[in-house]
Amino acid sequence: MKNKLYVNDTRLPVTLLTGFLGAGKTTLLNAIIAQSTGPKIAVIVNEFGEAGLDHDLIETVDEEVVLMKSGCLCCSIRGDLSRTLQDLAARKQESRLTFDRVVIETTGLADPAPILHTFLVDPYLARNFRIDGVVTVVDAATGPDTLDRQFEAVSQVAMADLLVLSKIDLVSESMSGAFKIRLQTLNPTADILRADHGVVPTAALWDLSGMRPQGTSEQAMAWLIPSAPAFVSKDPFNNLSGLAPSSVLTAPLPKHDARIGSASIVLNDPIPPDAFDRWLDTLIRLRGPDILRVKGIVHLIGIEMPFVFHGVQHIFDPPVPLHDWQGKTCQSCIVVIGRDITRSELVYSFEMLRTHQAAEIV
Repeated sequence: MKNKLYVNDTRLPVTLLTGFLGAGKTTLLNAIIAQSTGPKIAVIVNEFGEAGLDHDLIETVDEEVVLMKSGCLCCSIRGDLSRTLQDLAARKQESRLTFDRVVIETTGLADPAPILHTFLVDPYLARNFRIDGVVTVVDAATGPDTLDRQFEAVSQVAMADLLVLSKIDLVSESMSGAFKIRLQTLNPTADILRADHGVVPTAALWDLSGMRPQGTSEQAMAWLIPSAPAFVSKDPFNNLSGLAPSSVLTAPLPKHDARIGSASIVLNDPIPPDAFDRWLDTLIRLRGPDILRVKGIVHLIGIEMPFVFHGVQHIFDPPVPLHDWQGKTCQSCIVVIGRDITRSELVYSFEMLRTHQAAEIV
């Protein structure tokens, strides 16, 4: 965990917009670039023609960048993603373009993990950009069937920080409610936002990650425990019983859903640093390729304040200390979402931590 910390983080925030084919990404994308207030957005798509941009929003066009009447811009990927972002950043530094944050729209079949890795292992991107969140659009009408047929769609749901439920006007309340429970089972750490005819308040898409040096403990908590009520300071993790709602579903899980397992652990006292490192190293070494998300707020013995950590597979963000922590306990919480790892396996992996102190596994 001895990574560089960005104390004064000036990196540009990046939102990864994903979702299966036909889920409604294009509708949401057009809403983002049509906004007339708020931050200026640079949207990166694979090809302009595939993006389905609303041409009424377009003001000027050049070979690589489409400028919108709102002041936002849209850029088509030329070559690899890193070169595209470097070109955009260079234009910004030269005052040829103006934008405050970046949205990357993936293809419908894209796995978010390789893109997340790129931002951590590419030296230029790691210095100049940070992932602000993964937003996955899910179609309430065809989404259940898509999850049954396409495991890529299941992975997109499991890796999201925010799920946008689209086309809810096409299904009954009971159907959308049942689908929401299914999504919560696949990803118990993501908030679910219902879109109104494909559109959501764009501000709800930003500042999702708890891995922000300028962020607060409250924001980190919301990232780890979504939609939680106001926390009671004596027990900030008292909502964690809702983190593993698989028991809510009485019917057998669909085959693709059954490939996703999640578990969380609450530790009441600070963790010995060597025990935490040993647990994390063992988990990565044995099941690294199958770890979709691992994140938590951790208190270590000998360190005054807790820190937030997050990883995908074997790649981890630099840990972020919570300087404003006001909790009166030293409880830690860790959440793991895995692919082809049963929940019982994940719970068993926590035994390495549990042997050092009393813990509550949920």
